Amino acid sequence: MTRQRHLSYDCAPGCSVEAALSLIDGKWKGVILFHLLDGPMRFNEIRRKLAKVTQRMLTTQLRELEADGLVIRTVFAQVPPRVDYALSDRGQSLAPALLALKQWGDAHMHLFAEQEHSDVASTQLDPASTR
Repeated sequence: MTRQRHLSYDCAPGCSVEAALSLIDGKWKGVILFHLLDGPMRFNEIRRKLAKVTQRMLTTQLRELEADGLVIRTVFAQVPPRVDYALSDRGQSLAPALLALKQWGDAHMHLFAEQEHSDVASTQLDPASTR
């Protein structure tokens, strides 16, 4: 089930950022797009790259990316059926932004490790969290 998107983005300066982010929002879309930068992939190849994603969630995210024109789904008429996913030209145009996000994430990875450590520590110290 896809979410309802805004009908217009003319609300204020910065809405173009909101519009762009609305296309890649979701836990897995950015990561899917990043992996597709290497070239077309089959569903199970993508799923192996994203070990924690469920089949249903991956299907939903791929469908939304396809509906937004960022991913092209190609079905090959063969037995067993083969389906490839690849970036469209529009999806490929996100490459600089995705690579910049990866570079930023690499440079700030320590922030995520610190957050996970503090989350684990607070869970261990808070007796209410064990209920």
